Amino acid sequence: MDLVNRRHLIRASLGVGAVALAAPSLIGRAQAAPLRLRLSSSQANDPKFGNGRVYYDRLLAQLRANGLAEQIEISFFPDNQLGQEIDVINSVKLGVIDMMVSGSSIAANLVPLVGTFDLGYLFSSFEQQTKAFDAGAARPIETALQRGANIRIIAWAYNFGARSVLSKRAVHGPEELVGQKIRTLPNPVITECLRLMGAAATPLAFGEIYTGLQAGVIDGLEHDPPTIVASKFFETAKFYSLTQHNFSPLAIYLSDAAYNRIPAASRDRFLEAARNAATDTRTHGLQVEKEALGILRERGVTVVECDRDAFRKRVEPQIQAFLRNRPESKPVIEQIQGTTV
Repeated sequence: MDLVNRRHLIRASLGVGAVALAAPSLIGRAQAAPLRLRLSSSQANDPKFGNGRVYYDRLLAQLRANGLAEQIEISFFPDNQLGQEIDVINSVKLGVIDMMVSGSSIAANLVPLVGTFDLGYLFSSFEQQTKAFDAGAARPIETALQRGANIRIIAWAYNFGARSVLSKRAVHGPEELVGQKIRTLPNPVITECLRLMGAAATPLAFGEIYTGLQAGVIDGLEHDPPTIVASKFFETAKFYSLTQHNFSPLAIYLSDAAYNRIPAASRDRFLEAARNAATDTRTHGLQVEKEALGILRERGVTVVECDRDAFRKRVEPQIQAFLRNRPESKPVIEQIQGTTV
């Protein structure tokens, strides 16, 4: 080998060695790819009145505050983009979708005990609900859902106001609700609640409500004021009767598969961020309920004060029937009913 070629070989060898020596420090400086999670909501992408979007915005803020913004990325899919709620909750069960913001009602299709929270007039207010949940009333429900469907409820928020009846005809009492086709969640407990109240309860997916109202498939629905504003249901139904039959809790669902993908070092901070975001969402929900009622009036909706005591008496047998079928719900119901504010 001549002198020129030997010098070239030595220089090349030194270069390779330098790269090899530098590699550990380069690897040390490289950042791990962020964990990407998908969050679904059936509601409109409304930063004020859409509870899914409101929660998402607050979750991002809490992740930044907890130093997780570069480690965990959340992609938000509102407006049923990932499917109707019943399909999404099943996908969360399977770990195909990571997270979901929705009322507790939809999960009762997987674990019937969750339907406890759909019992008519079980809660008297959201403040009472929070006090009961903070004291542990929700824990048996959370445990049952995780064991039965591999889904964790990592935080509780509020739907943005009590559920009441929006219809094409005014409802002052049970007799005026008789025969009206009122959309309910595809959930047997809340469907039975509306049936006992007098309605022809009609289970229907959330994404089908607007066209159902237009086509006359349904006469109305039961929901909270901000959701009605965000989804423009008021364009067809013009009477909102304040039955306030359910103060529905809003659940933040996380699949077990997604939970296990979160690095152990970040998991507690992520859960803390999720809980703080839910607390912020509760505050927001209480603020916008009254504002949404005002908007409904401006849009030509008549807000009707109705005979809630009459509805409550008609629904009373539901709790006893549920207790007979689901005796494991007794401690949950008793703790909620025994909580006062």
